[in-house]
Order: sequence, then structure tokens, then C-alpha cells
Amino acid sequence: MLSVSNLSVQFGKRVLFDEVNVSFTQGNCYGIIGANGAGKSTFLKILSGQQDSTSGHVHLEPGKRMSILEQNHNAYDEFPVLESVIMGNKPLFQIKKEIDALYADYNDANADRIGELQVQFEEMNGWNADSDAAAMLSNLGISEDLHYTQMRDLDSKLKVRVLLAQALFGNPDVLIMDEPTNDLDYETISWLEHFLANYDNTVIVVSHDRHFLDAVCTHIADIDFAKINLFSGNYTFWYESSQLAARQRAQQNKKAEEKAKELQEFIQRFSANVAKSKQATSRKKMLDKLKVEDIKPSSRRYPAIIFEREREAGDQILNIEDLSAYSEDGDLLFEKVNVNLAKGDKVAIISKDSRATSAFYEILNNNKEAKTGAFQWGVTTNQSYLPADNATFFQDPINLVDWLRQYAKTEEEKEEVNIRGFLGRMLFSGEEALKQCTVLSGGEKVRCMLSRMMLQRANVLMLDEPTGHLDLESITTFNNSLKNFKGTVLFTTHDHEFAQTVANRIIELTPSGTIDRYLTFDEYMSDPNIREQRLKMYAQKA
Repeated sequence: MLSVSNLSVQFGKRVLFDEVNVSFTQGNCYGIIGANGAGKSTFLKILSGQQDSTSGHVHLEPGKRMSILEQNHNAYDEFPVLESVIMGNKPLFQIKKEIDALYADYNDANADRIGELQVQFEEMNGWNADSDAAAMLSNLGISEDLHYTQMRDLDSKLKVRVLLAQALFGNPDVLIMDEPTNDLDYETISWLEHFLANYDNTVIVVSHDRHFLDAVCTHIADIDFAKINLFSGNYTFWYESSQLAARQRAQQNKKAEEKAKELQEFIQRFSANVAKSKQATSRKKMLDKLKVEDIKPSSRRYPAIIFEREREAGDQILNIEDLSAYSEDGDLLFEKVNVNLAKGDKVAIISKDSRATSAFYEILNNNKEAKTGAFQWGVTTNQSYLPADNATFFQDPINLVDWLRQYAKTEEEKEEVNIRGFLGRMLFSGEEALKQCTVLSGGEKVRCMLSRMMLQRANVLMLDEPTGHLDLESITTFNNSLKNFKGTVLFTTHDHEFAQTVANRIIELTPSGTIDRYLTFDEYMSDPNIREQRLKMYAQKA
């Protein structure tokens, strides 16, 4: 349906893509992955015609329609919400506009043209366009009273949902999306996962959300060594198979039949866990056909994130009594927070209002005063905090060696060889360690903050949206490190896999009190009694 032939992209001496040939076929969902800077977003722009390649071409089957998730959130500010969604199907919208214009100036001369257009409009299911667009908006959490609001009057998070509805509208033959889950809540992401897992056409998506990629993808398109290689299966299958290939390559003396047996056992395990969707049967067939030579080790570099504790904490971790907080605008963020943390708790702190979770961490770190209540840390605890906004840590124009040295506790740790060792494990090796901290990317800053936390050797970690700027490699390593950490963790994240695999307790902050359960994230979100309680507690504020 969509193919790329001999595609090359070069910026100066840097080669991003070199003679890439790849085809995307109907009924499949392709997750585009690659290290930061590999060219994921550039590739999507080339596919959609928003950017030219150096050579080669992109071919879309004649008569097929492509839809792209709009990245400019202000592009439709002059239009009503419902109309903005219908504009996602440009041929349909153009016919609708022409019909409306002809009726506005109706005469016998244009009657035949109106008739022709109405036949085309009916063939495109145009008479149901308004109701279909309204249903799409409602599924994405845009209430009916906002459907005729101007786009400019919506907040940024609602705009994202409208633009997502626009991309999905009209059943496009090829759907291209760059980070579609950004700014979506758990319920909306779940709806989108179900929608795409049962989508009959072609989907090409870039996402850092591993749970999302696992739920929707039939294939992974891996950008590596300036090429794009297609692999059957979802992200976790690609990741574990690439790790298997790396292990097998390291064991050069291992016999071919032993390798094949190991692979077959690996495939059988994954085939048994394929997601239930229209794609499940075909995905299983693809995995069953996979051969040992089809999987290849990746060139990816994974940081070494290991949290060690200076000492083990006692039984008293944290006691919170009647805590409440307001925003700077006077909005009640949360109240009646009464929590006693136990040893070994790994707590996902969640809320529908991100200001609430950030305020909670700022209070616990004495950076903000609570409106009411008090808290007390256990005397054997020491805390380390990764805030959502880390800008204040990177204002001085110093290199990374000197930046990290500020947080070393002993003279031995302050030695350059040891500081460079820490930075090297976080992928800042050689000259990279001498970069000025004021010019770092968002992901590089988070890796520096994680180095700082590892130096602190705390037994309590607090993490406010830690994965936002990280690539998949760093997120995967970070996730595994927290699963293995023996201390206490309080964290907030939009990464479903992170929450599900790390948390053993969920605490939800609402303006009407808290919900506190020893459950996994999936158990918490799927419990009908908790769902009803959540609706009531948020409704009380409204």
C-alpha cells in the first residue's frame, strides 16, 4: 500500500538514511523505533510529504488516502472543534464545502453540479460525517458541549485529542502518528489501543510508550545503521529477541541447533501471549515462521542505571497527616491525605491533575508549603528527588564532570576518574563528559539527574514524570533498575509499563481525599468499585 524505494537522507556529511527500501502493507501496524537522533520523526515527515529526501521516492497506492496526526496544535484555531475533525478527511470536506457554497447561491445552472456532488458525498458516507465526528470526539473525552467551540478556546491537552480525532476520522487507508499518546490519560490511551489493535488499514507510529507499542504493533521498523529493518511482533518481542541475538553472538561456539531451539522456545512463549485482537492470528503465524538468522543484535547503547543504598531503612518510612495543597491560582489540588509508608512500598502517585502530584513531591522535599497538615520522614531514611522540571539544576555554564562533582559526598568520589566513570555509564563518554550542561537536551538532562541520584545512594526515591524526555533504551533500563531496587519508591508516570511493573501500591490524590490500595496499576484501573469511587470524588469538586 505504501512503499519506500532507495531512500537516502543526508545533512552535510551526516547520513541519516542510506538506500532504504521498505514496504508497509494493509492490516498491519508498524512501530518505528530508533535511538534519539536516528531519524524517526524525519522519516514520518518524508512519508507524509512534509519533507523531501535527498534521493529515492515514496509511493502511495493510487486511490488511497493518507492521514497524519497534526503536530502544530494551533493549526486549526480559527475553526470549530467538530469541523476541525471532519477536515481530517480532506476530499470529503472539500465536497461538503462546495455543496454548501452552491446552496448558498442556488440557481438552476448549478443544480446538476449539486446532484453530482451529493452522489459522491453519499458514497463517502458524508451524511453521517457530523455524527461520526461527534462519536469520535466523545470516545476521546471531548464532551458534547465543546463540539462547536472554537479550537483556540480549548486548552492544549484537549486540542491534542481533537487533532487525534481528526487523524482517525474517515477510516484513512494509511494513518501516520508521531507520539499519539502524549498528553492523553489512561482511559483515552486504552481506547486508542483498542481502536488501533482492531484497525483494518495501515498504521505507522512513533511512540516511547512501550505498553502502547506492545498493544497495537504487528511489526517493528527499527532504524539502525542508517537502514530500516522490519521485524514481526511487538516492541517487547523485538527487544527480547535482539537481546537473545546479542547473547547468542557472544557465545560464538554455540551450535546452530542449540540456537534454533532457544529461539523456538522464545517464540512459543511470546506466541502464547499475543494480544487478543483481529491481528492476533496473523501475528502468531508471522512469529512461527521466524528463523534464527532473521533476528539480529541491535547497535543500541543502554545506560547502566543502578540505584544502591547507603544503608537500609528501618520500619518507619514516612507518615503524612491531613495534608492539603492549593495551586497558585487558588485551585484545591488535594486534601485529607493520610498516608503511612511501609518498608518495601513502591507507590505510584496518580491524579487527573498533574499539578497535584508535582505539588505533593515539592511539599515532601520542603520546596513548597502545604495548606494544612504535616509529614515526617523516618530517621533512618534519606531521600533523593527527580522533579518534573529540572531547569534550575542546569543554569551554570560548567561541564558535566564539574556539574556531577557537586553532588559527590567523598573525596574519592570527586576524583575525575570516578566522576567520568559515572558519566560513562550514563552514555557520556570521552569528550561528551566535557559538554556544557546548559546545552543539554531534555533526555541528557534526565540522565545527568539520574547520575546525581545514584551518587546520593538514597533509600527513598521520589520521581515526578521521569520518563518524559528519555528514549526507549533509557526507559527500559530505568524501569528494570526500579524493579530491582530494594528501597522505597514514590513515582508518577504516564508510562503504563513503568507503572504496572514497578508499583505495588497506588495512591490517588483528588480534591476530595485519597484512594489508597495495595494493587498493581492494571488491577487498580480495572476495578469497577474503584472506578465508581474515582468518579464520585472528582465529581464532588465539579
